[in-house]
Order: sequence, then C-alpha cells, then structure tokens
Amino acid sequence: MRASSTSFHFSEFTSLSRGPVDIHRSQLSIPRKLFFCRAKFDGSFSSRVRVVPATLLAAEKEEAKAVLNLFLKKQGLSNAVAARTINKSDIFIDHLVSRLHSVHKSRYLVGRELTTLEIRDALIPYLESLREEHGSIMVDLLENFPSPPGKEKPIGPVSPSHLTLESKKQRAVSRVSETGPAGQLPPHILYLIELGMDIEQIKGITRRFPAFAYYSLERKIKPVVEFLLDLGIPKSDLPTVLTKRPQLCGISLSENLIPTMTFLENLGVDKRQWAKVIYRFPALLTYSRQKVEVTVDFLAEMGLSAESIGKILTRYPNIISYNVDDKLLPTAEYFCSLGVDVASLLHRCPQTFGLSIEANLKPVTEFFLERGFSIEDIGTMISRYGALYTFSLAENVIPKWEFFLTMDYPKEELVKFPQYFGYSLEARIKPRYALVKEARVKLLLNQVLSLSYHNFDKALKTKIKKMHSDRASNDT
Repeated sequence: MRASSTSFHFSEFTSLSRGPVDIHRSQLSIPRKLFFCRAKFDGSFSSRVRVVPATLLAAEKEEAKAVLNLFLKKQGLSNAVAARTINKSDIFIDHLVSRLHSVHKSRYLVGRELTTLEIRDALIPYLESLREEHGSIMVDLLENFPSPPGKEKPIGPVSPSHLTLESKKQRAVSRVSETGPAGQLPPHILYLIELGMDIEQIKGITRRFPAFAYYSLERKIKPVVEFLLDLGIPKSDLPTVLTKRPQLCGISLSENLIPTMTFLENLGVDKRQWAKVIYRFPALLTYSRQKVEVTVDFLAEMGLSAESIGKILTRYPNIISYNVDDKLLPTAEYFCSLGVDVASLLHRCPQTFGLSIEANLKPVTEFFLERGFSIEDIGTMISRYGALYTFSLAENVIPKWEFFLTMDYPKEELVKFPQYFGYSLEARIKPRYALVKEARVKLLLNQVLSLSYHNFDKALKTKIKKMHSDRASNDT
C-alpha cells in the first residue's frame, strides 16, 4: 500500500520516519470499494482495530527524534553531531512526546493519533523558543535535561526558565515591530509590508505561528514569495496565502516545495492550475507525502479513477486535510446508509465530506424525514445535488421550504429538482414564481429556476400562447 512509503518531502522539519498515521492505516484490509457497491451499510468498518498505545508511543518518539534532528542541523550542527546529541537526549525526547500529549490532550481522549504535520506544528515553535532562550548551550540543555547545564548562558536578554507559551508568543510578536538604530523595522517586516500586509496582520500571523517572526528574509521568505509570483499568483493574493499558511515561508524550495509539487502533479493535480490550488489551500504544500497518499488511497478504494482523483485534488485540495478514519470514512458510511453513490458524490461535491455528521448531516436528513420524505427520497436528492447538505438549515433550507409550501407544487418536485435550494430566494425564486403565478400557467420547477432569463421568458410566453390557444379551441 502506498501509505507506507517513507520517501517524502514535507518541510525542513518533517519526519522521515514512518508516522502514526501510517501505522494505523496499515491495519486496514477490508476492500471498501466492494462494500460501497451495496445499498446498505453492514457496519464492517466500525470495528477497525486501533493501534496499541505502546506502538503509538514508539512511533511518536521516532517522529520527535526526526523533528529534533532536522532542527539541530538547521542550527548548523553536522549530521554526526546532531545524531550523537539525540542519542544522549532520551529524557528530552520523552519530554517532547509528553508535550505532544499535553498540547493535544483532546485528540488522545477520543483515540485519534496525531499527523506528522500536527507533531511538527506542536514541537517546532517550542524548540525555537528554547533556542532563543538558551542559545549556544542548547545542546547541553538537551543532553542534561532536565538538569540545567553547567555553562553560563550567553550574554543578552534571556527569558526566565518558567516563561509561558503565551509570553513567548508575545515576545515573538514584539519582535515584529522592533526598530533598529535608525528607527527602521526589521527587513523581513518591511518586505511583507511592501507585499500589501500591515503590521497588525503580521502580528496576527505571529500569534498563531511564532516561528514566523524569526524567518530570514533572504533565505526563507523572499525565495518562496518570488516562486509563488512566478507560478502566477497575483501579488494582491500573497497576503491571503501567507496568512492562511505562514509555514510556507519555512519550507526549502529545492528540497521540499518543488519535489512536493512534482509528486502532486504525478497524482493528477493540474500544473496549469497551481496558482488557484495554492490560493484555495496553501497548506497542501506543507503536508507529507504519507498524509497525501493515505487520502489518495481512500479515494481510490471508494471507486474513483486516477483522473477523478486528480480533478478533486485540483478543485478541492482541502480534502487532504480531512482525517480518513475520523472524517472521510464515517461520512462515506453515513451517505452509503442513505443509498448514495459515494464515489459520485466525492467527485461532484467533495466539500460535503468535511461536514460534521452530528452537527450538519443528520439535522438536514431529519428535517426532510419530519416533512414526509423517505430515506430513498433523501438519497435521491443528495445524489442529484451534492451541495444540498452544505446549506444552513436556519438560513437557507427552512426559509426556502416555507416558501415552497406556498407554491403550487407537490413535494415530489423537490426530489426531482433539489437544486431548488441552491437558488437565491429573494433574487430568483420569488421573482420568477411571481411571474409564473401572474401568467396563470404551469411550469416545472426546473424550468422556473434553471433556465437563463432569456429562455425562461421564452418558455413562459410559449406556455401563455398555448394556454390561450387551448382556451380558444375549447370555446370553438
């Protein structure tokens, strides 16, 4: 299975070891594609075996070691020195794993393993803060943890050892607006301002991702920005892209970003659409190959062709962020229980699979059931119009349903044309139905709403003419 591949590029801090997602994934052996050919869900997926804690712990320790190894090499240590330091830092590695459990306590309570990206995002800012605090004696700190090293700390402002995460964030934020001897802002901040960002926007990014304040302009930020511009991303869109995913500026172009893009192109991402793909979901370029392959495997096992998968990744790259076990599989099972063709729904409306079953999907299903629609009706509606479940009940579905009740149509018309809920109530549905009612003719709901204004007017006049013709014929 491709999910077990370990040769992937992620970022300069990405683990090169087999992560916990891969371990969990490797236990899946049920052919899901065969399952989804059935009309009803038989529950065979719900009993999937979880990873034993000891295995998960071992995998996380390997992830932590890999992150630390690449972090140390980024600080200028050789491969040999970095490896030797890690071999002497068992207690500190355990401390990093413990920190993961503390930061993501809620995930562990529900039995969810962390992805490589989540591990990296939890540990890198912490390691950066330690580097800022301890400077050149960082190696001593790791090897002697938790006892303080015997050497004196370098001259300069040093945070107290009990510095909280919040105060470290504040320190990073304050760095954004620090001025030099001539009163000028740091070069990388001035560069970002020239791109169209303002100080408050940069501070907001730094609060979420403190490491952003320490990125080098010439080695990190500028090369990535120029690369994105060369791809066709307008300069005006760059503030949005960097705000969504500031980690992009910490990625090596040659070692990570470009190889990752090549890998995704081989999976079917349209290279002509990179500007749009990155603007929609810049985080795509920061995921490991392992994470991407797990999702691609899932899509293939649902019955999607390689071409369809490529189109999904191009049109809706956000799907890579959905956890297969926690989000995609349960959602597929739910739609299958309604008799929906899951592969077709994934192809036409992949964003539906990011919705909460309890908060979004079930309330919509129950709404239609309470109004006399059968499960088969609902399955037909979602099969015909995948976006149906993406609408808000209170703001969209209920107001349009209440207006539908005033229209001279049976509810079966909604089963035939659920796209009704996708049109604007005030701008399209009410005005057009008013014209039909005024003309005292009958048009299918589909004709009322889906036709262009010109064709709708033509259909309406044809109906009126036919009505007059019929009346004249009856009078004769």
